[in-house]
Amino acid sequence: MARYANCHANGHLIPLSELVDVEVRVGFESLRHYNFSRSITLEANIDRSKIDTLQANQRIQEEWQNIALQHPGITLDFSGELDDIQESLSALTALFVLGVGLMYLILGAQFRSYFQPFIILLTIPMAFTGVAYGLWLSNNPLSLYTLYGLVALSGIAVNSAIVLIAAANSRREAGMSVQHAIIYAARRRLVPILITAATTMAGLMGLALGLGGKSLIFGPVATAIVWGICVSTLLTLFTIPLIFKLFSRKNPSINS
Repeated sequence: MARYANCHANGHLIPLSELVDVEVRVGFESLRHYNFSRSITLEANIDRSKIDTLQANQRIQEEWQNIALQHPGITLDFSGELDDIQESLSALTALFVLGVGLMYLILGAQFRSYFQPFIILLTIPMAFTGVAYGLWLSNNPLSLYTLYGLVALSGIAVNSAIVLIAAANSRREAGMSVQHAIIYAARRRLVPILITAATTMAGLMGLALGLGGKSLIFGPVATAIVWGICVSTLLTLFTIPLIFKLFSRKNPSINS
């Protein structure tokens, strides 16, 4: 630090203390900024046996509302785990919508129909029903990893409906009525559908039951997929033929 300043008319140095008042105190090592404003980051761990992240942030927000008027110009930005969860949920929603849209385009091109893909996609909420009951019965949480598993399940659950409707369409092209075509498809494709579902479930059963070691992350994912496939397959065998017959009667151009 300079102790002298060249401020005299004849160029002589004079002490800086004659020009300024000096005060020695502790300064900031660095100043952090967020959105062009000075910021302070507070981090803490929570006891998950007593409170979770969402409840902790809600309590902080409630307490801040009581003292916010005493600190004008100060705002709180909640990030950390809660912010990561919200970002992941937004990305998950976009992935799910994109996946369903791609499936609709592929099915529409395959069946050359605008309406039949909607019948097939009805198996997705059926699978989600199985996931809800499966997680409840197994006492597993609905975690972020489980939600990503649901996106994968969406592409698996439609397989049985695709087989049924493809078989019914082939019989209708051969001259069968709607009722005979869907009954024929349900009878002839019953065993292949059950075998396909059973082999998929068997591959995930060990992870879902924790055989050889229980996984706290991927165990619930496997459980959700197994229950989703099981329930969606059973419901597909009963509901998809009825829906196909009902809407084929109301809309004769369903196959066009």
